[in-house]
Amino acid sequence: MRPLRLLSLVLALALPLAASAQQITVSAAASLTDAFKEIGPKFEAAKAGATVRFNFAASGVLLQQIGQGAPVDVFASADQETMNRGVEQKAIDAATRKDFVTNSLVLIEPAKEGVGLKTLQDLGGANVKKIAVGKVATVPVGRYTKQVLDNANLWTTLEPKFVQADSVRQVLDYVSRGEVEAGFVYRTDAAVAGDKVKIAFTPTGHTPVTYPIAVVAESKQKALAGDFIDFLSTPAAQEVLTRYGFGKP
Repeated sequence: MRPLRLLSLVLALALPLAASAQQITVSAAASLTDAFKEIGPKFEAAKAGATVRFNFAASGVLLQQIGQGAPVDVFASADQETMNRGVEQKAIDAATRKDFVTNSLVLIEPAKEGVGLKTLQDLGGANVKKIAVGKVATVPVGRYTKQVLDNANLWTTLEPKFVQADSVRQVLDYVSRGEVEAGFVYRTDAAVAGDKVKIAFTPTGHTPVTYPIAVVAESKQKALAGDFIDFLSTPAAQEVLTRYGFGKP
């Protein structure tokens, strides 16, 4: 009986360790950085023994990482197109997909010495030498931007002025530092920048900015990943998302 008792003791000691080792990695669009960093500890407090790690970048880049085998459990995209590709590639568990927040596109300029942009046509003026835009291939904000400028017949005209950015936060940085005269970001990003930038106006002519989230198909912690997605609907998480300027889907 002694070996059996020893085995029971080992298992009893191991189970708490296994529970505390519950960890998920959430790959999320760059615009979610501040809100998710605040939501993470709240989720861990509500889920005993759970740990959540975050990986923030442009949605397209994150999907590429998942496709290359990165150990990710949850994917949150800033657009439907990127998530659709994830479903087509069978990288995402489509049954777990849901929209959880909305956002809006804005044109920003440096708070100090801005040129006073009023319309999209103003971007063609001589006083606007550089415009920061997200890379269309991998950055959702870049695709929303192209839709706006295409609808205004300005994309080709303005293209020589474009400074290509790897994420919406890089667009924000370019404008914040005064390295460009204008840039297209989400309203939530402009809010995070505080008094470094000002919103010139809110352009129209793009598809709605909705954020889908889903469990990654190869996740080893699907139950916990699902719990994180569910947690985003709780009052605690909703308070944070609303405070950072995100809307309800």
